[in-house]
Amino acid sequence: MSDDELAKDLGLLSAMTIGIGTMIGAGIFVLPGIAAQEAGPVVVLSFIAGGIIAMINALSVSELGTAMPKAGGGYYYVNRALGPMFGSIAGLGDWMGLAFASAFYAIGFGGYLVTFVPLPDVLFLSGVQVGALLAGVLFTAINYIGAKETGGIQTVIVLMLLGILGIFATGGALAFDYATLSGEALGDGQSGLAPAATGGFGAVFPAAALVFVSFLGYAKIATVAEEMKNPGRNLPIAIIGSVGIVTVIYAVLVTVMLGVVSWPDLSLETPVAQAAEVAFLEIGTGETIALGVASLMTIGALLATASSANASILSSARINFAMGRDKIVMPALNEIHPQYATPYRSILLTGALIVVFIATLGRDLAVLAAAASVLHLVVYALMNVALIVFREADVPEYDPDFEVPLYPITPILGTVFSLGLIAFMAPVEILLSALFVVGAVVWYFLYARDQTVVEGVLSEEIRERGEEMPDAVVGAADAVAPSGGEERPTVMVAISNPRTESALVTLAGAIAQHQGGRVLATHIVQVPDQTPLAVAAENRDRIGAESEKLLDAAKTDAETFDVPIETKTILSHRGLAEVFDAARTNDADTVVMGYGGARFAGGRVEGKLDELTHNLPCDFLVLNDRGFDPSRVLLPTAGGYSSDLSAGVAVALRDVLDASVSVLYVADEGEREAGEEFIADWAAEHDLSDAELLVEEGRDVEGAIEAAAADRTLVLIGATGRGLLSRVVGGSLAFSVLEELDTSVLLAERPAERSLLERLFGRQ
Repeated sequence: MSDDELAKDLGLLSAMTIGIGTMIGAGIFVLPGIAAQEAGPVVVLSFIAGGIIAMINALSVSELGTAMPKAGGGYYYVNRALGPMFGSIAGLGDWMGLAFASAFYAIGFGGYLVTFVPLPDVLFLSGVQVGALLAGVLFTAINYIGAKETGGIQTVIVLMLLGILGIFATGGALAFDYATLSGEALGDGQSGLAPAATGGFGAVFPAAALVFVSFLGYAKIATVAEEMKNPGRNLPIAIIGSVGIVTVIYAVLVTVMLGVVSWPDLSLETPVAQAAEVAFLEIGTGETIALGVASLMTIGALLATASSANASILSSARINFAMGRDKIVMPALNEIHPQYATPYRSILLTGALIVVFIATLGRDLAVLAAAASVLHLVVYALMNVALIVFREADVPEYDPDFEVPLYPITPILGTVFSLGLIAFMAPVEILLSALFVVGAVVWYFLYARDQTVVEGVLSEEIRERGEEMPDAVVGAADAVAPSGGEERPTVMVAISNPRTESALVTLAGAIAQHQGGRVLATHIVQVPDQTPLAVAAENRDRIGAESEKLLDAAKTDAETFDVPIETKTILSHRGLAEVFDAARTNDADTVVMGYGGARFAGGRVEGKLDELTHNLPCDFLVLNDRGFDPSRVLLPTAGGYSSDLSAGVAVALRDVLDASVSVLYVADEGEREAGEEFIADWAAEHDLSDAELLVEEGRDVEGAIEAAAADRTLVLIGATGRGLLSRVVGGSLAFSVLEELDTSVLLAERPAERSLLERLFGRQ
């Protein structure tokens, strides 16, 4: 059976609740009591400071995420920008940090669970740890099932949670007492908004470092960007919106909490339940109602900590999955489940780590929180540096839909604040971060360097500008460069019809062999809009059998060319848009597809709008097959923007399939000599000097092509630079030739940066 993957299925609400659910769980139900012991009432400022730092980083994450909506989030950005050594630090740091955070959230879940269900101690585990282990196993299983189920559960949990917190906020506001907040009745340096016993205002940033684990949720959204619908729009809204919403919630609710229960008396295990009970007693609701509200807060805490653990497991597993895909960790972790289409091995490994952390460190919440915070702060600093590298290197494929304001000030501040917050942590936590960075670098040199082929943009820039750089800098870039060999170009073939499968795979195989690349055969199974993708996935036996038969034929045809081939089945409601998404997701260099296939499949307008709103993700070859025979190729050219691509394909067909190539140029009347000079020079520049060179005079370009195609078997023509509407309304040479000739026609189109007006109306 081929590898399987589901199409994008996480919407804006599900994505935002992944972030909100993670942050609220830890920030309001677990940490206020512990953090208040560090800073007193001024801990409110600590939460706000953490939110400001998170917001600065969120702006950078939003730009990176819309430029590269990839599974793995921060790891992918750092790996691509700074190279696999820093990618190892970011990936392992993010993954392990999330595993620590998941264990932290699970312990919080266990702490609230034992107030309802007393759990016995088992061996060296407390009852709280037993409850935490149950939560860890449960949410590992949920993530094993798939992203859609995870997103749906997250949405329900967060909406219920916000309602419960609204009840607490109402009662707490009515019972709020400024004297309680300021500790007027307290002595011994404990009174005042910034009590001397905690270090006064100097305690703000140390406490902010402790509670920063509460703001990890926004980055989780970027790790599932590859599964989001319309990430260019939804990703920044979800990331920035979740940080803003949660920061306001923290500021309001922690202030209310400390205005109901003085900070030295706030519970370390169940602060919200305690504050709710006190508040509703003070406003005169009676003991029964007050206890009921406290129980409701406990239910809310269970939901919140559960949603935090759930979202963190989802994100951490996908980071591991992304690292496996790049061979930073063992590629076996990249295995996709045949039924659920999830990286199940990665999820199981992450779940196992969480269980270990709960068992060994579960008696000290502060250690788990600090470990999660420090590792993520290192990753955020690297992400901000990565953004600067992408901008300064002017990488062509880096085209974000959202850009950070005040560049480069914003990413510089994000880097400084992230590393600066680490300085306020305890020495043991700083040492932990240093040891982890060293361990990740050692892992890179012992394993990943010999496996991965990805070279960072920074290294590429240093090599290209080697003469301008100090020898030490160039030497350092060479010393850390990956040695896993050159990355193979990927030729993706989109198969939808058994009739055209052989022709498309033959084209893809010839190009891959010529480039030393690999073939990725994808079968996009179009699901009716009325059928949810998850329901279609449940009928995989029927769909899978049909798809497997088609893709097995593709494997057989590709064997002729002695190139690696991978196959995937993708369930989708869309046609062309899904081909685009698959090309981006799999880093395809060239896409080969049939004319009238995925481009026109289905009745959705999105397929047409996609060409209006996006540039091509890579080179595209579209075949109108009328009896495929590549033995005699006609290549009309006027030196247009896609002519390099069409020439490269002609050379591949000549070298691999022994095709004869004829190059046609239609010159203006009386310009034959100039035309002959042009076509000779063009053919020489494109390794086609041995081709038959044809020059025709006159303005009837289509007539000349039709006449020359009469005794040829394949016409290979480059797309024009005109936009979609101008092609549809005014006609286009490429499209009319594609549809009207009796000979098979292959349309070649190379990506070109075009504004929206150019896409609509063509270049002037």
